[in-house]
Amino acid sequence: MFTGTYTAIVTPFKHGKIDEAALERLIKLQIKAGVDGIVPVGTTGESPTVNYEEHIEIIALSVKFAAGRIKVMAGTGSNSTKEAIHLTQEAGKVGADASLHVAPYYNKPTQEGLFQHFQAIARATKLPIILYSIPGRCGIEIAVDTVKRLAGDCRNIIGIKEAGGNPDRVSQLRTALGPKFTILSGDDSLTLPFMAVGAQGVISVASNVIPREVAHMVKAFATGKTATARKLHARYYPLFKDLFIETNPIPVKAALAMMGLVAEEYRLPLVPMASANREKLRKTMKACGVLQ
Repeated sequence: MFTGTYTAIVTPFKHGKIDEAALERLIKLQIKAGVDGIVPVGTTGESPTVNYEEHIEIIALSVKFAAGRIKVMAGTGSNSTKEAIHLTQEAGKVGADASLHVAPYYNKPTQEGLFQHFQAIARATKLPIILYSIPGRCGIEIAVDTVKRLAGDCRNIIGIKEAGGNPDRVSQLRTALGPKFTILSGDDSLTLPFMAVGAQGVISVASNVIPREVAHMVKAFATGKTATARKLHARYYPLFKDLFIETNPIPVKAALAMMGLVAEEYRLPLVPMASANREKLRKTMKACGVLQ
């Protein structure tokens, strides 16, 4: 089961190259903090601006640094089915535990196109597959009926990252797919609302910055300690929101740079934060106890 807290890990860059030392440092901090896994080369890992070789290298490095202590769910989705298959097969070769597949973006396939896209990927790999529905970025939603059809047809399609912002859809998914299908929140601020109606964890941006706290919150709710979970949610809710004050992963990389963990380096078209937003994020981090 791929449940609990999975960190959508950033890709640290230094002078235009992958900063292996910083990536190792981040992953070791995640392990120490008690997260269940990491998701390299997703949106937060700047997948659109890494090339094929770098994409696989980041996954391989993540597997190496995780060293079997936490799971590695590789981001290998694409709006090209052929590309997604290639990346997924390569992720399997370097030791990933699962793969995360975003809905195809820009070309906006029909629901039948989505079905055939994910079906083709599932048939080309033995890796467990987590679907990723985020209509705000992709312009389309993976319909509940399509998810159900895929889960019925493809045994290795085992879950979904739900980032549509609607708890009612989590209820719809849980009703349609039963208790064994994994549902993970794709929004930190909605993790507890989603878990209240059937989600089993989160793929988190905030856990780059506060891994122990996010993992504690998720575990507390999952084990019936709802008051503890709500208290943690309330304390860190301002941070959950301000990490999206600009396009992800700009704020989370800025936050990690403030903490001295990575160089604040992006690839165009992503650029550093506006000064007013940076100051707002810094104040929120201080208020939450993340910065002194």
